[in-house]
Amino acid sequence: MRLGVLDIGSNTVHLLVVDAHRGARPMPAYSHKVELRLSEHLGDDNRLAGKGVERLGAFVEEAVALAEDKGVEDLVAFATSAVREAANGEQVLAEIDQRCGVDITVLSGRDEARLTFLAVRRWFGWSSGRLLAFDIGGGSLEIAAGVDEEPDVAVSLPLGAGRLTRDWFTGDPPSADEVRKLRKHVRAEIARTVGDIVRYGGADRAVATSKTFKQLARIAGAAPSSEGPYVARSLSRADMADWAAKLTTMEAAERAQLSGVSEGRAAQLAAGALVADAIMDLFEVERLDVCPWALREGVILRRLDLLPGRLDQANGGAE
Repeated sequence: MRLGVLDIGSNTVHLLVVDAHRGARPMPAYSHKVELRLSEHLGDDNRLAGKGVERLGAFVEEAVALAEDKGVEDLVAFATSAVREAANGEQVLAEIDQRCGVDITVLSGRDEARLTFLAVRRWFGWSSGRLLAFDIGGGSLEIAAGVDEEPDVAVSLPLGAGRLTRDWFTGDPPSADEVRKLRKHVRAEIARTVGDIVRYGGADRAVATSKTFKQLARIAGAAPSSEGPYVARSLSRADMADWAAKLTTMEAAERAQLSGVSEGRAAQLAAGALVADAIMDLFEVERLDVCPWALREGVILRRLDLLPGRLDQANGGAE
């Protein structure tokens, strides 16, 4: 079947169309995304402002039309931290549903972590043993660990790269004092979760997903995306510590000149690097393997798992 996934994130809204059926890997057929930066449209009252709401509605309307053009049979739409935390988030989604006829599910932070973990497990397989997975988004950090497809533990922390940049940095580059204060805050927040996660056992494989980690791995020497998803990519603890120190002293325009760093994400990469550095240090991870699959793929895989009758259809309806 042809399945569409509409991902309304804190930084980007993304329509991904895949050809897939249960038991097979989803094959990307079409992708359309725009950096709306919804979290930047949250006012002092924590409500999504009119301009951001209008742009989101226009994108969803466009995405629905594109999905129909591409022959999508089933469109799954979900929103993450920016909408989840907005005081008027439910009202905004209700208005979009009325305008576009799309029911958008708001994922909890824990569900984000669980679904991302599912994608990581399916990508690396059972031979990876106990997995420890990290995802740095625009609004939150997700951590999950376990030996099965359902993690033993899944947590979400308000440590997204975009959120931290807005809340803690005022200069470009940020001052040494701002960097020190954010570093202290990030490490205190992550340290509170370490005991709850590692008590289930040490990880056989530590994995990173998300655009932030992919860009950090790229500037540290990982293969470019043009070489395809099956090339092994990783990020070492030593390289991460080195780049965390460098990135916080660079202006956003300088970061944007680094290999693999997009102009739209350059401003928040320094905060993301502080989070990544803290993760590897506090969890004592020497190397993170970068997974090309993340939350969107997890949503797709779970949707395929829940589709009724697919196995019967594949067997010609025989019982």
